[in-house]
Amino acid sequence: MAASDPLPFDPIARAADIWSAKIGPSSAMAAVTSVFRVQQVLQQAVDAALRPHELTFARYEALVLLRFSRSGALPMSLMGQRLQLHPTSITNIVDRLEGAELVRRRPHPTDKRTTLVEITEAGRRRGEEATASVTAVDFGLVGLSDDEVTALTALLAKVRRAAGDFS
Repeated sequence: MAASDPLPFDPIARAADIWSAKIGPSSAMAAVTSVFRVQQVLQQAVDAALRPHELTFARYEALVLLRFSRSGALPMSLMGQRLQLHPTSITNIVDRLEGAELVRRRPHPTDKRTTLVEITEAGRRRGEEATASVTAVDFGLVGLSDDEVTALTALLAKVRRAAGDFS
């Protein structure tokens, strides 16, 4: 539902009330449903900000990761680990970025089994431009103070840690 056509009530709060009456405690259902809905809101905002740069969020994340690396290059396997993606997904992302001449593959200088992905100057520029776009819309995260964003990040990190994302 577009922000220009808001409902006159919170449908998740209403669902939580009905859930409580018919099933039982609704706090987990309401929280998860809210997270899923917020994910949609954020995805729409980020997609809209990245669309003019011809990037998906996954490709944008890969460019940022390479920009943050000391040498501008990382092994594909390490990219997959850091981005928490399956090797097939990383290969697809790198294929698309390479096709757009934003990255290049090159052999590792000391390990013949390893392929490095290196960001190009065009990739750096595109990444910087895309970063300006997503930060201009706060990645879609509106309505919260800086302290609330920090608290939200800490709370979500607890869930991610408990799920095994990191130790």
